[in-house]
Amino acid sequence: MNFPNKKYQIIYADPPWHTWRGPDWNSNGLRKDLTYPTMSLDEIKNLPVKNISDNNCRLFIWTVNRYLGETFDVIKSWGFKYSTCLVWCKKPMGIGLGGTFCVTNEYLLFAHNGKINNKARLDTTWFLEKRGPHSKKPEKFREIIEHCFDGSKIELFARHKTSGWDV
Repeated sequence: MNFPNKKYQIIYADPPWHTWRGPDWNSNGLRKDLTYPTMSLDEIKNLPVKNISDNNCRLFIWTVNRYLGETFDVIKSWGFKYSTCLVWCKKPMGIGLGGTFCVTNEYLLFAHNGKINNKARLDTTWFLEKRGPHSKKPEKFREIIEHCFDGSKIELFARHKTSGWDV
């Protein structure tokens, strides 16, 4: 991953955690490998995110149940302090991942360095949003970030270019 020579006030990241996808719809099959390359925890922790973080920067990093604890280590290694957990609640679809409990949520952890300087407040931390293709996050979360904060923005591991964001 090539990092720009620029500082950002907002960093939105969806790291390619080493995990699996669920079985095919309506099957009792086994989990399958992902269709894209993943990174080890150490590779993610060692990304030079500090080099692109402004002195007053907000980080939004996606994680899954399997890596929830480790994500706090990633946040620290990137030079941020954890603040809040936003929860994406998803309607169950088929078997899904999980053992005793079928996993129907993902987490967007909010962290910062320096001052937060938000321009708006939301009165909730959970959001019921539809699922899309595997691992694609709802646009709602990018809209929340834009609603609450101003500043230069970059999305790490972006699926597409979004107006106003570097990728």
